[in-house]
Amino acid sequence: MESSTTVEVLTTESALAPVSEKERIQSIDVLRGIALLGILLMNIPSFSMPNYFSESFRSNPGDINFWVRTVIIIFFEGKMRALFSMVFGAGILLFISKKEKTAMSATWLFYRRMAWLVVFGLIHAHIILWSGDILYSYGLIGMIAFLFRKAAPKYLVWGVPIVTIIGFFTSTQFYQEIRTKRLDYLKVTAEKNAGKKLTAAQLKILTEWREIEKEFIPNKQDAVENTRIMKSDYKTIAAKIRKEAWKGQTTYFLYQISDPLALMLLGIALFKWGFLTCRWTRKQYIKVALIGYGIGLPLVLYDSYYAFYNFPTMAASLAHMDSHPIVWIDLIYPAQRIFLVMAHVSVILVLYKTGVIRSFLNRLAAVGQMAFTNYITHSVVCTLFFYGYGLNQFATFEYYQIFFVVFAIWIFQLIISPIWLRNFYFGPLEWLWRSLTYWKIQPMKKPA
Repeated sequence: MESSTTVEVLTTESALAPVSEKERIQSIDVLRGIALLGILLMNIPSFSMPNYFSESFRSNPGDINFWVRTVIIIFFEGKMRALFSMVFGAGILLFISKKEKTAMSATWLFYRRMAWLVVFGLIHAHIILWSGDILYSYGLIGMIAFLFRKAAPKYLVWGVPIVTIIGFFTSTQFYQEIRTKRLDYLKVTAEKNAGKKLTAAQLKILTEWREIEKEFIPNKQDAVENTRIMKSDYKTIAAKIRKEAWKGQTTYFLYQISDPLALMLLGIALFKWGFLTCRWTRKQYIKVALIGYGIGLPLVLYDSYYAFYNFPTMAASLAHMDSHPIVWIDLIYPAQRIFLVMAHVSVILVLYKTGVIRSFLNRLAAVGQMAFTNYITHSVVCTLFFYGYGLNQFATFEYYQIFFVVFAIWIFQLIISPIWLRNFYFGPLEWLWRSLTYWKIQPMKKPA
């Protein structure tokens, strides 16, 4: 007979192991898969299109590109990232649920897991060369969200409106700093054009605005140069991408914390309430969907119309900045996004509960179970297809055509992910991440 000590050790080792297949919650894998594939819709233009690519069609309803962009903005923009953040928050509870019962340090394991995610994010940004990486920020923000894992859901959901207000004030402050420098620049430029000799302070104002231009508002010459760089060799592209990525990971990182954190906390709350795990009734999910679409769609449609009318070009956007110290319309974005993502999730979970398109949802679950591998695959494929050191297709497609690449990647991953998981326990990068987290080689291949 085994001793009680041996049983205790075996129980502890079992608890301090990755979530097994039987313990997975498939509805969450489905949602993660949808979010992952949807995020590629948002990322593909940055991989493939030059600066100001949308100015040629964003105010022309007669152009197919206008409608493709409009549909994506209304139904997907921001919503997929919000969904991914919510599922990430739920994943915190999934990771620690069994482990915290052992009296062992689930906290240490979780922070080691997040630390490795940060490392992967640095590799993703600086080696694979994707400046839009989220692994780095999610690793750090996940460490913060972990501290709230035991809070009551009713308190966690307050993070969304609180962060919305805080985010609006911080973004407005940033906007006003740039606006002040622009107004100073316009004043100095007028004096320069009038033939007045500029002081050292005025020359500094011109220099500061030029730096803002290069970073946020490239002029036509900058745009041409940026396209040239993206169609060149790895070293040249890396110099540009690494600079952008590093600024996002350092200088502007504080601006990135609040939104994902609030959505992760919302995900924790929704997990505790059983919303993400299909414990609500179909009637309840339908009610949430109706409310979400009933409020969210009018808001996003008005927001889109406002942008169509006021921001057709960068010149129009700058003119709007000159005359508007506060952009109140920005308050609509976080509201419409939450209403719509909740509606989207409700519809997906109704389909899941009813068993409709079960085979397709199983494929989405497989994509979600391999989300890390599939996310990095997006970047590897897109950089090699569009960047100069690969097939050099940057700035060669019309806007609507780049989504054929998206669809091809979707189809590939929807086919390959289930096949892979029939033979292996984890995706390749999921396996590596777990092995590093537990500091032990994890089993990979399933028995025949």
